[in-house]
Amino acid sequence: MNIYAKLEELKITLPPLAVPAAAYVPYVQTGNLLFVSGHIAKRDGKPWVGQLGKNLTTQEGQVAARAIAVDLLGTLHAATGDLNRIKRIVKLMSLVNSTADFTEQHLVTNGASELLGEVFGAAGAHARSAFGVAQIPLGACVEIELIAELD
Repeated sequence: MNIYAKLEELKITLPPLAVPAAAYVPYVQTGNLLFVSGHIAKRDGKPWVGQLGKNLTTQEGQVAARAIAVDLLGTLHAATGDLNRIKRIVKLMSLVNSTADFTEQHLVTNGASELLGEVFGAAGAHARSAFGVAQIPLGACVEIELIAELD
């Protein structure tokens, strides 16, 4: 399966590599593993600010997480030059800006996980952690990082 054909079928255009907002790099490769730094949710090019359980619904969080997955794909493309080099999405870690009583972080994160599964098929199935946190940089509602294995 050609990843770019799948992206075209899904009507997804890859964004350019985002410039880090602090003292870190967008990704690091060691051996055949690629570690991608956390990406925050954005809407209209600006941080998607909000807190799940307060002023954002689980469904809105899923949309935000899916948008992050698209941004992560853009970074993977920049890092590899060819998304077809991705052998497997190994691990996803999701931080969800949420109230103390919000317990659907895992459902929010499904927005990203499901897209990666659509794009990479079985190679998109990954280990995952989803955490509720008191705040994320710039007030963003969700932040996600990932680890990928390369051919």
